[in-house]
Amino acid sequence: MSKQTAFLFDLDGVIIDTEPQYDIFWSKAAEKYRLGIDHFEQIIKGTTLPNILDKYFSHFPEEKQKEVVKAIQDFELQMEILPIPGALEFLNHLRKENKKTGLVTSSDDKKLEYVFRKLPIRHYFDTVVSADRITQGKPNPMCYLLAAKDLGIAPEDCYVFEDSINGIKAGNAAGMKVIGLSTTLPAERIQDNCMAVLPDFLKIPAIL
Repeated sequence: MSKQTAFLFDLDGVIIDTEPQYDIFWSKAAEKYRLGIDHFEQIIKGTTLPNILDKYFSHFPEEKQKEVVKAIQDFELQMEILPIPGALEFLNHLRKENKKTGLVTSSDDKKLEYVFRKLPIRHYFDTVVSADRITQGKPNPMCYLLAAKDLGIAPEDCYVFEDSINGIKAGNAAGMKVIGLSTTLPAERIQDNCMAVLPDFLKIPAIL
């Protein structure tokens, strides 16, 4: 393993500002299917769709589960894709400095294809770990450990940028340095489990 530093990024709420759109979708879904779970849209942040179905929709008939899958897939292919302030500039800076980078997301490849068409950022990442490459989603560290392995970088030499509780747990469980983005949750909700918390990428502190 090289001692070079790597920078690993979650997608939604870190690179792109889509979490408010997901909040609306999942809040309505919880109401429609009468899940009876307060703040359901917050609880599932950073979770892969298969894990959401397995944990919260497994008691529904298969046809209902397929209905949920189709609804979220249709929704994701109509989302507005806007970057978090400063994200593209930071990624460009890392690329110019020849830093190793990875995208580590709970989204599947179909959603990523849509995102990359709307916002051409694939070239910024040396590796991409999507939901289709893992069997255990966040908060399990599998996704981040796979990204580190792809890059040939030791986990302790990786910085993780995350906005969700599940994502932060995954980064910490992987033994990485976690930096929180307060784009989805208030800084006070995540600061105890991050080495630093930033509102966006406009001012990257000297800790890096």
